[in-house]
Order: sequence, then structure tokens, then C-alpha cells
Amino acid sequence: MEYRDYYKILGVKKDASADEIKRAFRKLARVNHPDVASDKDDAEEKFKAINEAYEVLGDPEKRKKYDQLGSNWDKVGDNWGQSGGGYPGGGGGGFEYSFGGSTGFSDFFEEIFGRRTADPFGGYQSTRGRTGSRAGRDVESDFLISIDELMSGGERQIRLQDGNTGKVKTIKVKIPVGATDGTRIRLAGLGEPGIGNGPAGDLYLKLRLERHPNFTFDGTTVNADVELSPSECVLGVQKLIKTPKGNVRLKIPPGTQSDTTFRIPGHGLPKKDGNGMFCANIRVKIPESITDEQKAHWEALA
Repeated sequence: MEYRDYYKILGVKKDASADEIKRAFRKLARVNHPDVASDKDDAEEKFKAINEAYEVLGDPEKRKKYDQLGSNWDKVGDNWGQSGGGYPGGGGGGFEYSFGGSTGFSDFFEEIFGRRTADPFGGYQSTRGRTGSRAGRDVESDFLISIDELMSGGERQIRLQDGNTGKVKTIKVKIPVGATDGTRIRLAGLGEPGIGNGPAGDLYLKLRLERHPNFTFDGTTVNADVELSPSECVLGVQKLIKTPKGNVRLKIPPGTQSDTTFRIPGHGLPKKDGNGMFCANIRVKIPESITDEQKAHWEALA
């Protein structure tokens, strides 16, 4: 398994600020997003790598852990990842799953951040009777989904390779319509094996919505910046706005100020009674350079 240099993937220095990392992600994501790229297959893999890099470097805790581990990540004890030698305290005594990238994250990410015991107290769950058997602990792993999968549901397959036996299982995972970032999908009996006749624990897949180059999410509310020229703000314009539910033609009235927000009900993420809000946030784009003729027009207006 190869070390992933997330700084190199995003093209930033190791001392880059949070804003620099965010800008780098957005720039790369806009070019490599499968919706706009010409080579869909190649773009999908690149976008996953860019997304994963931002998932780590855009999260202060993950970034701190990643920086501390460095390229010697595989020489650090199990207390870092709860994975390399099995989940500590588990019934399987060395139990480990490898997902082979089928969760949407790379094996490297899974090794460091992906797998963890779902029981925060680290204890066994005793079964009934006096047989001495113990149930295996539940296991949790992150599962990356696209906004399209979240909007319409779907089905994915994950590969589970037992680290002890090498056996591989292929499991179908149904993504329910209306799931949100953080929703946990339970796969019964696929956690740590029990001791003796104790039952196996469960595997929980925690849904993580992939980062988007144009949208940010707050619950079921979707936010997007809409860039307008000064003349469009002054004179008004109709803009075709892309939302998770499709394109919407938004009427911008004359005299619209920067930082104005237009709310479009029903075009956010799914919820029990429909869809959330879509917020189009107006940003005035000032040209970095203008011609002499354009300068003369601006001076005449001043």
C-alpha cells in the first residue's frame, strides 16, 4: 500500500492555510468533476483523489494526525488507526477488513482514518448464559457517496476482505433516498466475530457526502455562489442556476447588491417532506484588467 501525499495531490505546500487548501480544492475539482470533464473515467478517479485529499487536509483533526504520521505511517502502533493489527479489544483477536477502495476512499485512507470500532468504550458485549462466550464488537467505516446518489438513492457494492483468511465477500449496499451526510447503514453480522458461540458484531457504514466544487451543505440546505458582473447587478439579468435537482432560471432584479441571497425552495437535499432550500449567494466579479475604452466608460460613470 502506497503513501498518499495529499499536499502534492492538491498542489499546496505543507504550511498552506485553510483558505489556500480550500481554493486549491475548488480549482482542481471544477476542472476534474465528472460533470464537466471530457474523459469521464479518468476524471472520476482524479476527482476521488482530490476529494480525499481535501477530506483530510480540510479537517483540522485529520490534518494534524496525517502530519504527525507522515510517510512513516505504517510504522506507527495500532493506537493510531485501530486497524493494522486488528481492532483493539475485539473478539476476533486480529480481526481486520480491507475494503479495496470500494467505499470510495483509498486503502491508505481506510488504514488511517476509515475503520474504527463503533463502541467508544472498547468493551465486550456479553451474551446470555454462562458459556463464557462474548459477542464481537460493532465496526464503523466511512462510505463516500456522490450528491446524485444522495438525491436519488441507489445501490453500490463493497468488497470485504478478511485480513486473517484472505476471503473476499461482495456485499450490496442500498443507499436510501433521503439519507444525509452522517447517516449510518447497518450490515448485520459483518462486524468483529464473537468468541466461542458469541454472535458477530455489526458493520456500520457512515455516509460521507463528497465535497462539491460549487455547493456547500448545511443539513438539507445547499449554498452556492453566483458570480455576476457589475453591469448585471445594476441592470438585472436572468441566470441559469445549477441545483442538485436540475437547472433553474433565476431572475436577478436591477440594483441587486453583492452578498444578496436568493432562496429557491425545494431544490436542496432530500428530507422527509420534500427537499430543502437552495440558496444562491450573489458575488460581484470585478474584472482584473480592462481596456482603455472600458476604462473610459467607467470613468464617465464615476
